Amino acid sequence: MEIIERLASFIIPAVLLLCAVLMIKIKGGGKAFMTGAGEGLRTAVRLIPTMVMLCVGLSMLCASGAVEWLTGLISPLTDRLGIPADIIPLILTRPVSGSASTAAYADLLERCGPDSAAALCASVIMGSSDTLIYVITVYFSAAENIKGTRHAFPVAAAVMVLCVVLSCILYRIFF
Repeated sequence: MEIIERLASFIIPAVLLLCAVLMIKIKGGGKAFMTGAGEGLRTAVRLIPTMVMLCVGLSMLCASGAVEWLTGLISPLTDRLGIPADIIPLILTRPVSGSASTAAYADLLERCGPDSAAALCASVIMGSSDTLIYVITVYFSAAENIKGTRHAFPVAAAVMVLCVVLSCILYRIFF
């Protein structure tokens, strides 16, 4: 086991060294790196308004009490599906914001305990899902000339619902 740990500690420095050697060996590698870094910086600057809009909208949603209202509204349905009511705030915030869902997850762990059914189900959700609105917004605002994006959100939302249902099923199977 100690050998594996020693080898693992050298993997990242070895990859960085390999990249540096390849950049030196390949003709124009440094220029290609600088061009890519410049394009990445321009993309990051173009994304700032989108990020500000998402942060403000999410803050307004959480501060308005809409998450709690929606939790009360859909908890009868989730109870019938076998989804713990305690994870509804996580389910509602996960598609919108990673940091808001992390806060909802931390609150759930504090309220219910880390070994509760809700916490274990939420752990599977956190490990197997992503913030779909964030990903869609960032990808489509960073990429240019993309057409026909109207199906992206419904498909991503369906995948998120499937992720929640499967997470609760997997929790029951393995825990």
